[in-house]
Amino acid sequence: MSLIVAFNSEVYQATSQQRLSYPAYYNIKVGFNADEAHNIVKECIDGVLGGEDYNQNNINQWTASIVEQSLTHLVKLGKAYKYIVTCAVVQRSAYGFHTASSCFWDTTSDGTCTVRWENRTMNCIVNVFAIAIVL
Repeated sequence: MSLIVAFNSEVYQATSQQRLSYPAYYNIKVGFNADEAHNIVKECIDGVLGGEDYNQNNINQWTASIVEQSLTHLVKLGKAYKYIVTCAVVQRSAYGFHTASSCFWDTTSDGTCTVRWENRTMNCIVNVFAIAIVL
């Protein structure tokens, strides 16, 4: 039996008697580092929304930029994860903004990170879900 796996456009093959070897830059550490993800996402939010006031006409562009930049930076970490990134930006109001999520997964390797950001005119919530790639 042979196993063929592709990572970053490179193909690796191993028989059932061999261990699959990965390139040195591909970090196979188990366990999601929520602090590292939080810092990445916060920098992306600051870069997109920092200094801006709420403007309904810019929401689609802002949210798309935040999720795309966050995802790009997370993938560049080179860890064996699939990522899901969501972003919501709402105008600040007296009613607040509430979200919830639930996951059924392996808590020893998978993880989540939620970043809350606000200024005087808007609130932003970004969720990162990291699912370990297990071979």
